[in-house]
Parts: sequence; structure tokens; C-alpha cells
Amino acid sequence: MTSIFHSGLSKDLSSILNDADDFNVIIQVGENQNTKEFRAHSVILRARSPYFKSAFSDEWISKENNMIVFNKPNITPKVFDMILKYIYTGELDLTKQSGEDILSLLVSSDELLIDELFNHVQDYLIEKQTSWVQKNFVLVLHTVFKLTSCKKLQDYCLESICEDPESFISLKMFSSLDKDILFGLLKRDDFQIKEIDIWDCLIKWGIEQTPGLGSDRTKWNNENYEALKKTLNQFIPLIRFVEISSEDFFDKVRPYKAIISHHIYEELEEFYYKKTLPKATTLPPRTGKSGLLTSTIIKPKLINIISNWINRNDSATLSNNNKFKFNLIYLMSRDGFNNVTFYNKCNRQGPFVVLIRVQSNKIYGGYNPIGYTGRDRWLSSTESFVFSFENDQDIHNMKICRSLNTNRSVLDYCNYDKFFSFGDMLYIYEQNLFVGYNNSHYENNFGVENSSYFIEEIEVFSVVKK
Repeated sequence: MTSIFHSGLSKDLSSILNDADDFNVIIQVGENQNTKEFRAHSVILRARSPYFKSAFSDEWISKENNMIVFNKPNITPKVFDMILKYIYTGELDLTKQSGEDILSLLVSSDELLIDELFNHVQDYLIEKQTSWVQKNFVLVLHTVFKLTSCKKLQDYCLESICEDPESFISLKMFSSLDKDILFGLLKRDDFQIKEIDIWDCLIKWGIEQTPGLGSDRTKWNNENYEALKKTLNQFIPLIRFVEISSEDFFDKVRPYKAIISHHIYEELEEFYYKKTLPKATTLPPRTGKSGLLTSTIIKPKLINIISNWINRNDSATLSNNNKFKFNLIYLMSRDGFNNVTFYNKCNRQGPFVVLIRVQSNKIYGGYNPIGYTGRDRWLSSTESFVFSFENDQDIHNMKICRSLNTNRSVLDYCNYDKFFSFGDMLYIYEQNLFVGYNNSHYENNFGVENSSYFIEEIEVFSVVKK
């Protein structure tokens, strides 16, 4: 049996580092006023770092009195001190280090080809420095996208942005985002934000990236529009124009007609006039990561609550649930407020979830586990339910009312402009949502009776079990 004495070895090597009298390497790090000279041993550096093994070859180094002199101006003294301690002792304490220094340590460990240290620092940023990373997304992104081996942190940043993009695009530094990073974001199907907001951000980014453009578009000339078109040319095909309402297209896209290729704009006009899908820019709707429900009405953290309700898990409402795939099949702002269109979009699509945002920003919804099948009658179900959230990210005051399994659980028929009806506990008529008009078919946990609200938006998602 082999005995292990690593602690003593680490202690002795630490003393060699701190009190070296037989060193043969002098490493000068930092620049300007922030510089420091470190003493080390080439045999240890070569053994612990492939970079130093190559650097200490005859072609790289310079010697003064048989002493190897090495310069690393791109690494700060504080960071190099951590690297040397790790090399000599295998110890690293990041708890008191700033996010900037930890990120610099990641870059330096990548340059010095110290894989174990690099992987540890990458994981530490993801697991222990989440708040700092999210507050400094632009800095982190610009740094890690230069490191080909840093895919784990790259993916983490992009996925975090896609889950809560509004916080990211509101950052003042968004306009300085590298074009390759922006391109990567716009390509993603899980970039969970309204398409018109993506367009607005793209225009603002393009203006900032194009020299000579001011924010006052009335002062632009043809050359200005051509310059902006050149800046944004590769990004325009990534916009899902069919997800932009006709009103927003008229108000926000049409004024920039000159920056859109002629054949693309012609197809878009035909789409908005005739509803003919364009060929050049027909990308799928942004559906969210792994098929999760991507909504303009609710924030991502409410998705698992609904998924768990469907799975009859009413207690652990915030636990992760990835058992269902949600596909947007009806959007009022896109498809119009029309009961026939609603029924045709949802008919024979299987179970569906409907979300309704009313004028107070409160959100109501329901789950129809049967869907529309064309039977033109009331149906009974033990699995249907209706629900409410106080706002788009409410996790404390949400309410669910489950079916009492009567013969009026869900209506498989669209008549009298009703769109749908959950036992008359929740239904639509003339762009108003009626709540609590019949409490004999569902639990009444809403606390309201005979109330109506003006509807601002409706979304319907088909629900498919994975």
C-alpha cells in the first residue's frame, strides 16, 4: 500500500517559492506602475505548464549571468501571484478575489496552458460568481469569446441572456457588443424576447456601430442609410419578421426600408398585405430552450409552474419540469382578434394552454387537456384547470382552480364569439375576459365572481408530452 504525504510536499514547495535562494528564473509581470518581479525555478515551471516548457527553449528565452529572464506584461502581479502559488502548491483561494481578477486568471491560465486551473476557474465563475457575471455580461462575453477552449462559459452566458434578455439589452454597454456575439444571439431560437424589441435593439446597435450617424433620422441622407445597411446586412435575415405585428412593422420597420434588401422587403410587404409567408426570411419562431414555452405574456420562471400544474404537482411549483413541449399556435396581436381564426388555429392541435393578459396586467389562463376535436359539445375532464398570476413574474399570489369533473369542464365548440369556455368559469366575449360567472364546475380560488376585464393579448400553446 502506497502512503501519501501531499500536505508535507505542498508545504515544502511553498517554502521554496517564498524563500528561494537557488532560483534560476526571473519573471517580470505587469506594465506601467503595476509591475513586479518574481523568482522561480525553471524545472518546476516546465513540469507544471506546457507553455513554460516551450518558452524556456533556447529560441524563446534570454539569459543574463545564466539567469533566465522572462517578461509577461499582459499578466498583472496579483494574478501571477495566484498562478505561481497554484503551480508550486496546488492551492488556490478565490473567495476574496474580485470578479475582474478571476476573469483575468481564466485568460492567463488559458495562455499558460494550465488546463486544470483553467477548468476550475471557469466552473468557479459559473457557480460562485453568477451575480458578477450577469452584471458584466458584455465584458465577460468579449473576453471568453476570444478563448476557443471556453465553450462552457460561453454557452452559460448566452443561455442566461436568452432566459432573461430584457435585463441584458437594457445595459448601456449593449451598443458596444461585438458583432460576432450579437450574430450568435440573433441566430438562437431560445432568445426569449419580442421580435420587435430585437429589431429596435439591432437598429440602435447599428447606429452606434456606424460612424457619422446621429440619432435624428430626419437628418440622414442616402449615404447614411447605405452605411447603416452595410453595417446590418448580415443581421437582417436573422430577424423573424413574421412574428412582428403589422402595426409595429408599419411604425418601426417600414421607416428603415432603405436598409433592407429589395427582394426581402418585397416579400415582407406581400406577407403583411396577403399573409403569404416570405421565402428569404422564414425562420421558425423563437420557441425557447428545449421546447419550453416562450411567451410575451409571462416570464420564463412561470413556465415550470404551469408545467408542474399540468403534471398535477401543485406543491413543488418551482421545481424544474421539462416533460412538455409548448408550441405557439395562436397570437392575438399577430393573428387578429377573431373567434373563427382562434378555433381554426387550435382545432385538432391536441391539448393546449391559453394565456390572457388583461388591461391591469393581471394574467389569466387555462389548460384544456382535450383540445378542440370538432365534437361541438361540452366535455368532461379531470385534468383541466384555470389559473391566474398577478403579473408576468408572480410566484407568490398565483391561483389555480381545478375541474370538479362535471359534464361542463371544457367546451369543444367556438360560438357567439366566446372563443373558449372552461365551464363558464373563464371565457371570452367581445374582447373581454369573463371570470367567475359559474362556479359549479371548477374550484373557486380566484376570489372574484361575475367580473370582466378588457383583453390586451392572448397566446395559445399546444402541449406535447416529450
